[in-house]
Amino acid sequence: MRNMIEVSQGVKDSEYGKIMFSNVMVTRKRNLFMGRTWRTLDIKMAVGILAVHLLALFAPFTFTWGAFWAGFISYALRGIFGITMSYHRNLAHHSLKLPKWLEYTFAYLGVLALQRDPIYWVSMHRYHHQYVDSEKDPHSPIFGFWFSHMGWLFDSGYILEKYQERKNVEDLKNQAFYRFIKRTYLLHLFAFAVIAYIFGGFTYLVWVVGVSTTWGYHVTFLVNSACHIWGNQVWNTGDLSKNNWWVALVTFGEGWHNNHHAFEYSARHGLEWWQIDFCWYMIRFLEAVGLATNVKLPTDNHKLKKSLASLNKFK
Repeated sequence: MRNMIEVSQGVKDSEYGKIMFSNVMVTRKRNLFMGRTWRTLDIKMAVGILAVHLLALFAPFTFTWGAFWAGFISYALRGIFGITMSYHRNLAHHSLKLPKWLEYTFAYLGVLALQRDPIYWVSMHRYHHQYVDSEKDPHSPIFGFWFSHMGWLFDSGYILEKYQERKNVEDLKNQAFYRFIKRTYLLHLFAFAVIAYIFGGFTYLVWVVGVSTTWGYHVTFLVNSACHIWGNQVWNTGDLSKNNWWVALVTFGEGWHNNHHAFEYSARHGLEWWQIDFCWYMIRFLEAVGLATNVKLPTDNHKLKKSLASLNKFK
């Protein structure tokens, strides 16, 4: 099925070809490495992410069960509460409300995931939803798999071209905590690495900072790339978003991405009982003990409208 984006842009299907094992056409190209301007920020970003990956390569030589479980717990805490619940569902979409002390605690776990500060992360994600799978999407696979997965991170020029104002996160900019984190971001990452080293030496540095963070990077990035390429569409969202069960398993529920684009305000992404969504289970627990309030879910009427739209799409 040709997607509406390709048609509206008037791009020939044969121009760049399809992404492997999918029907997603690459309709735009951007020089990812050669023949482009590498800004200072791009170089710093590339060096930082490369350093984390290189650190992870020491994993086979430093393995202990203690380090392994420390890395896993770090990945789970930063993934479930930091990126998934805080950055994404709470801050970006206001899908739930938390007491400020808990909101800031979870946001700080997101900071330690090394995926930029909350103001930047939330801004990019809101732009993604505003311009999904168009030329102004920060990380659409219409520019190719690699660009949507990681390439966009090293191309600040692309961001500057598309978003001059960056005024879609005033709610966070108005809070001193998030402004402080943005100003001092690198100091928190350095402190995190130092604490890991103090607790377990180079072994814990490798597993908690290297392995855990590298794994967290790529499972998060799969939501941007794989979940707009492979999977199935249940709802007519007018974009390339897909539900992908195996991405959902490693991202604590984020892989039910077509569900998310259909009802982006929803605190629950795995809308069916069999769609595993660990982050939603944590939200339900917090709601049960009175810590999560204003938990948003799609109404039956909203689901019906999306279902009818999906049926009409195939007529």
